[in-house]
Amino acid sequence: MGNGQAVRIARAFLPEHPLGNRWDYYYSRAKLGSDPLYPGVSAALRGTQAPLLDLGCGLGLLAHTLHADGIDLPYFGVDSDAGKIRRAGRAAARAGLQHARFDTMDLARELPEHRGSVVILDVLQFIPYAAQARAIDAMIAMLTPGARLVIRTGLDDGTGRARVTRVTDLFSRAVGWMNAMPRYYPDGAALRARLHEAGLTVELTPLFGRTPFNNWRIVAAKPA
Repeated sequence: MGNGQAVRIARAFLPEHPLGNRWDYYYSRAKLGSDPLYPGVSAALRGTQAPLLDLGCGLGLLAHTLHADGIDLPYFGVDSDAGKIRRAGRAAARAGLQHARFDTMDLARELPEHRGSVVILDVLQFIPYAAQARAIDAMIAMLTPGARLVIRTGLDDGTGRARVTRVTDLFSRAVGWMNAMPRYYPDGAALRARLHEAGLTVELTPLFGRTPFNNWRIVAAKPA
């Protein structure tokens, strides 16, 4: 994403008071300007029409980037961090994202009712193994014909990138940005096999960009 677009989106996260906390603004600007995540998700969802559920949406940056890319799907973002959800709703309203709504939900315990496309970005590794397996099955069941499941996650492949990813996730918890510890990093081959078994087409693509992390994009599509 270009720096100009990153700055325009990040402005929605500026504090209302000039002396307010600007962490969300600087975080959003840096994230959008350096991480290939959002262009990768836009590419995966382009051409789809189904409503979109964003599991672990954080500040709701995906809603902003999809809108900026001309992909205006009905969007519902959920996250276990109530503070982020409040700020996500405020920023979306400020940016005029009329089709975006948000709610607080603990994904390790429950998932919302949904039919359409689903994204879960940099969250799967924070869900315990048993709950993660149930979540994957539930997300598969949500897909409608022509809809897509888009996952970004670190994979457990024994590489140096995998170790850096784990250390960074632990640090994010230590400083309070994430409110959960990393629990289980999926095995890429096993995840691909599970999605294939469900009758989905599957594509795994490295999404490292200029980062040191072992991030992969998994796109699973339900035939129309």
